[in-house]
Amino acid sequence: MRLATIRTSVGTRCVRLDDDAAVETGHPDVGALLAVDDWRRVARDAAGARHDLDRLDHATLVTNPEKVICVGLNYLDHIAETGRAKPEFPTLFPKFARSLTGAYDDLPLPHDDESTSIDWEAELTIVIGSTVRRAKGDEATDAIAGWTVANDLSVRDFQNNTTQFMPGKAWERATPVGPHLVVREPGETTEPEFDIECLVDGELMQSSNTRELCFGPVHLVEYISTFITLVPGDLILTGTPGGVGMARDPQVWLRRGQTVVTRIDGVGELRNTCV
Repeated sequence: MRLATIRTSVGTRCVRLDDDAAVETGHPDVGALLAVDDWRRVARDAAGARHDLDRLDHATLVTNPEKVICVGLNYLDHIAETGRAKPEFPTLFPKFARSLTGAYDDLPLPHDDESTSIDWEAELTIVIGSTVRRAKGDEATDAIAGWTVANDLSVRDFQNNTTQFMPGKAWERATPVGPHLVVREPGETTEPEFDIECLVDGELMQSSNTRELCFGPVHLVEYISTFITLVPGDLILTGTPGGVGMARDPQVWLRRGQTVVTRIDGVGELRNTCV
């Protein structure tokens, strides 16, 4: 089952994506659906207004998540290209709801006097489907509603201004998320092996597999929920593989007019134009 949040003339709506139409579930976004008891059944049984699949205007998957938590240095090939040691614990930083944008929205780059060092980072994203604190084992597994795609667009100047690099990671409207949630049904794996890619104007920049993750989804839910309660609609961006522009010689940065495609096989694809 796949769920999405779309823009309509009366606001955003959560929809179930069927083969022939997008069917409204009666909730303003995917996050609101996930907060409902037995949300999988509610989504399967939904029979609301129908929308043509070819005319959907995708909003970001969860319009106002309580938390967006990102993981740095979590792919072995990315760690290797940065020359750093494998971390003992997950490296975490936050984003905000205003940092997010839709799967096909334009990406407004910083002004030239702010930064010209803007990078791409394809990321598998965990969507939380239940409230958990200090989750272990099966409880952490069951908290994972499913998967979506994000691009952790990084403003490297701001990231490197200090040792605390959150400002370069939380740029407004610079993190596309979507286009849909691929629901993880009970009993399905929480250690997926997905091919993950990022292309800029058709040129392959990143190509890896989630097997390269140092800290897998269940471990991340366990670790994060130790210090903060995770709630339905929270997003965990699990890190990016090797191939970022910063690590190239010479370095390569995004420019206005370029199109960035972020693709995870079996999950979905983002397509965004830099403006």
